Amino acid sequence: MDHFDQEIIAALQRDGSLSQRALAEQVGLSQNACWRRVQRLNDSGVLRGSTARIGAKALGLDLTVFMMVRTRHHNADWARSFRQKVEAIPDIIELHRIGGEWDYLLKIVTTGMSGYDRVYQALIASVDLEKVTGFFSMETILEGRPLPAPGPR
Repeated sequence: MDHFDQEIIAALQRDGSLSQRALAEQVGLSQNACWRRVQRLNDSGVLRGSTARIGAKALGLDLTVFMMVRTRHHNADWARSFRQKVEAIPDIIELHRIGGEWDYLLKIVTTGMSGYDRVYQALIASVDLEKVTGFFSMETILEGRPLPAPGPR
């Protein structure tokens, strides 16, 4: 990955809707050279699609909860089942397996406390969990920051 690749990544993180022409101009490449690099970054998994950033509150999704989950089960079948249950609940937008005292971290974006309770009830009804707790976000201070460029800092 060279300087041009890093510039392409930075530009697309700022604005994923850039046309090939605008992107090529920003990074100082011809359109064809830029397109080939974007294709290579896609093929290698560096670029993973393009999405729009949506204002959750504008959609009535006014509560963000970080749910911590501890389980008694540490096997592949349970983990697969848990993942399937989580994927079936659209309010859960992130799932992380973590180290330390807890096993999983879920990010939930929903409609108020009733929305969170609906998610909570769906999870505990469908999967055996040892312990669950939620941390309620009062304010989002940083969100959607671009990934740092690779290499030494």
